[in-house]
Amino acid sequence: MSFESVKALVGDDLQEVDRVIRRRLSSDVALINQVAEYIVGAGGKRLRPLVVVAVARACGSTGERHAEAAAIIEFIHTATLLHDDVVDGSKLRRGRDTANEVWGNEASVLVGDYVYSRAFEMMASLENMRIMDVMASATNRIAEGEVLQLLNAHDADTTEARYFEVIYRKTAKLFESGAQIAAILANSGATIESAMARYGRHLGTAFQLIDDVLDYRSDSTELGKNLGDDLAEGKPTLPLIYALKHGSQPQQQIIRASIEAGSIEALPEITAAIESTGGLAYTARLARQEAAHAIAALAELPDSAYKEALRELADFAVDRTH
Repeated sequence: MSFESVKALVGDDLQEVDRVIRRRLSSDVALINQVAEYIVGAGGKRLRPLVVVAVARACGSTGERHAEAAAIIEFIHTATLLHDDVVDGSKLRRGRDTANEVWGNEASVLVGDYVYSRAFEMMASLENMRIMDVMASATNRIAEGEVLQLLNAHDADTTEARYFEVIYRKTAKLFESGAQIAAILANSGATIESAMARYGRHLGTAFQLIDDVLDYRSDSTELGKNLGDDLAEGKPTLPLIYALKHGSQPQQQIIRASIEAGSIEALPEITAAIESTGGLAYTARLARQEAAHAIAALAELPDSAYKEALRELADFAVDRTH
């Protein structure tokens, strides 16, 4: 089963998610519609809502409420993108100008706030306190992850443990919560709910690890952003942390200075250092381990095409090139 066949399997659900997104984003403030549609309309992999609907179906859901849940997850993700791009000063996302580059920082932050608050309005409409509890906790953890990443920025002494704490909170937590609320909506019981939360957490971690590999291995056309953006923002991601620990003294000096300055002037040398020390291979290996943990969590589910789809999503997370 390929990634495209997974999308085809839940194609009707994804179409309903798109309908929910556009209906719920609607506002009588024109600028909100313009900015929100610009971000959501850019497409992307839609991996998070895809996980939600696939988990819901794998858990036996027969209704359509999971489409609403998937849209909630996508809205929270969209809001964080709008805010992140302002914080990071990013100019390119998914191969085109960021919203803050087009409309300015103020509009991006305020529309991000609107999308966030709309997500909570949608949560309330589901009338399920367990989902409210899960998502309230998740958004708190995500915000903490943003602050932790800010504290780590330009700090060449960032450890692997600090790095993993950031990517759990910033990225994996939303995957975890999406899979968990899908199981809740399907009335799956505590055992499967816990297993789906583990699946989402490990999947999200694998996804972010590969993102950090691609920042030094891909190109801007494939990746949808500029190569070396993380370094330009002073973010000590795992390939850099590994190379800094295992590189020669000259390599360490170049990497340390570049992280502290947020400079990509030495990007070719740093990329070579990451390759020669095995930083990319190490990061990719940990990503594969995370994907294996995600797949192991699926053992609690009954066999179905949707279970196989979730297995494929774990493979896709580590095999992708963009």
